Amino acid sequence: MAERLRRPTMNDVARAAGVSLKSVSRVINDEVGASPETRERVLAAANRLGYRRNDAAHALRRFDGRSASVGLVLEDVSNPFAAVLNRSVERVAGQEGSLVLAVSTNADPDREEYLIHRLLARAVDGLVIMSCRRDHAFLAPEVERGLPVVFVDRPPRRLAGPTVRVANGKGARDATCHLIERGHRRIAFLGDRLGLYTAEERQRGWSRALREAGLAADPELVWRGQADPQQAELAMAAMLDLPDPPTAVFAAQNLLTVGVVAALRHRGAGQRIAVVGFDDLDLAAVVDPPLTVVAQDPEAIGRIAAEAVFAGLAGTPMTKDVVLPVRLVARGSGEIPGPLA
Repeated sequence: MAERLRRPTMNDVARAAGVSLKSVSRVINDEVGASPETRERVLAAANRLGYRRNDAAHALRRFDGRSASVGLVLEDVSNPFAAVLNRSVERVAGQEGSLVLAVSTNADPDREEYLIHRLLARAVDGLVIMSCRRDHAFLAPEVERGLPVVFVDRPPRRLAGPTVRVANGKGARDATCHLIERGHRRIAFLGDRLGLYTAEERQRGWSRALREAGLAADPELVWRGQADPQQAELAMAAMLDLPDPPTAVFAAQNLLTVGVVAALRHRGAGQRIAVVGFDDLDLAAVVDPPLTVVAQDPEAIGRIAAEAVFAGLAGTPMTKDVVLPVRLVARGSGEIPGPLA
């Protein structure tokens, strides 16, 4: 195996530029005391050698001890919702001169705790967390030391901390009422795994709408599981095989909506069974029929959370939850009439 080349150091730059190590340090760290000529020579030598400042070492010398980095903990960075949130956090951090270290928990609570400890070991200045855990007490010492920690999408448990989330229950109720108003009574619910805050809130919203309309929730029309399109497709296919199948579906997570639409397409039922999904999809407007959704704003969630982290670093911590509104976007799939229309 080829030997790894040594990275150039400030001593190498000093020798190449013919100046003192202190002069190089002043230029590299953008401090006063170096003449324009010295600055030009140092930057030219650094560029020629390919020198890059060691930010970890630089952070140890900063008067405020900051690393200019923020940890972002997501369930799956490839999920469209998480991807937009990630970009939003990166945008705010970039404006503050910081980098974002993003990790995926894969919905594994133990992996989440492990990754958070890894981020803390890298001295991140704050954390934005989309958690899958049911216990966040392990973070209490960090919060007490003043580390800004903001949760997104789901609130913490056994830990006092702010959350940026959406009106999940209201959005689910609105979606189900929308289907009821169009003559549907057999409305299926497909949601994320048991115990997950967002899934629980959305199922409560679905149940509330049925109850208010005098309808019973049929257990055969309820499925909860991992947010996986293939599993949702199988669950939807099983419901379609029931003696009294659903005439409408509320899919309470974007990947589950993908599976529902696939199952209906394979059965040739896409024009007969109404669908409303929670969270928008890039291709929602071009599928047939176009997909009706409850839209949330992951860009705003990420922006507000990241701004709260930097506000906390500036001495103004976020103390209250932020609950953002959702909106029903009617495109066609949720407007298919039911038997009582």
